[in-house]
Amino acid sequence: MVKCQVIMDAMERIAPRKLAEDWDNPGLLVGSPAQEVNHVYVCLDVSEAVIDAAIAQGADMIISHHPLIFRAMKQLRTDLPLGRMLQRLMENHIAVYAAHTNLDIAPGGVNDVLARLLGLGDIQDFVVTEEEELEKLAVYVPRDYAEQVREAVTRAGAGAIGNYSCCTFNTSGQGTFLPSEDTHPFIGKPGQLEQVDEVRIETILPAALERKIVRAMLRAHPYEEPAYDLYPLKNKGKSSSLGRVGILPVPQRAEDFAGQVCAALDAGHVRLVKAGERLVRKVALCSGSGAEFIGKASFLGADAYITGDVKYHDAQQAAALGMHVIDAGHFATEFPVVQVLGRQLAREMEGQRGDIAITCDEESRDFFSIVTR
Repeated sequence: MVKCQVIMDAMERIAPRKLAEDWDNPGLLVGSPAQEVNHVYVCLDVSEAVIDAAIAQGADMIISHHPLIFRAMKQLRTDLPLGRMLQRLMENHIAVYAAHTNLDIAPGGVNDVLARLLGLGDIQDFVVTEEEELEKLAVYVPRDYAEQVREAVTRAGAGAIGNYSCCTFNTSGQGTFLPSEDTHPFIGKPGQLEQVDEVRIETILPAALERKIVRAMLRAHPYEEPAYDLYPLKNKGKSSSLGRVGILPVPQRAEDFAGQVCAALDAGHVRLVKAGERLVRKVALCSGSGAEFIGKASFLGADAYITGDVKYHDAQQAAALGMHVIDAGHFATEFPVVQVLGRQLAREMEGQRGDIAITCDEESRDFFSIVTR
């Protein structure tokens, strides 16, 4: 058994809430961070059936993709579905936490799961939602202590460029300083001008980690008053993105690829908007409801775009642009993340004090079915 806050912290590492769109409502929606949790139930939607399953299994926390409470509530009526579900959750002391667009955007989240299921390679960003602000740190250190300071700042998060870490540039020179009478200099004496062999260490850092990195540098630095500079940079760091763009190993006919999507997602059906005989190699995707990005997918040169909730005029737009669209449904493009999220949470909870059980919804099904004559 652990505190709810411990699980919230684990979810923050998996899908940081800062990634969520402004209109979204992720986080703890029902319950208290202080309540004890021994069993977590992971699902796509909080429904009456999910609550039934959580109660039957003795779960005291539900983690869902879609927020149970999305818009502001002006009343809590227990004769209506939402109020009735909230009443049952509170009566059974079940907390509810949602990771919505932050889980869509997060590395290893909904869209990465979808891209992997479809066999895409060379995965790239699709609709960029945020770019990391970067800064440069330059600090002057006595030569014998340069390695100590370098190690401290890089361990704190500085020096990462793409897939490379511990990136610094080091220049040797002479530092001079005159300690006043009320100082306690590490080198030299008060009232005497000193000249010291120093190293200027330059490194790059995420602006969000500035305070942490500067604190680490100050702790490792031997000087009473270290000299350092911080510069804002115009170049950006890691980006965050809704959706993904990837490449198929071998070009396929639109009909064949649509069948592959249907099988990979275990969907009862998919809808194909076929735009001519164009083969499919480059694929854009956005889980859930992403028809608004059809134009973006075409601009990036996608041969096919996969999403859900496609309307008639969305399909018309795609056909006019000469790009295939596969509407695999809101449910089918997102439900695969449930099992993956359960495994991610289990890994994050390893080594925590107290044991918890984690189970995943395997019973929910798409609301839509196909009826033919």
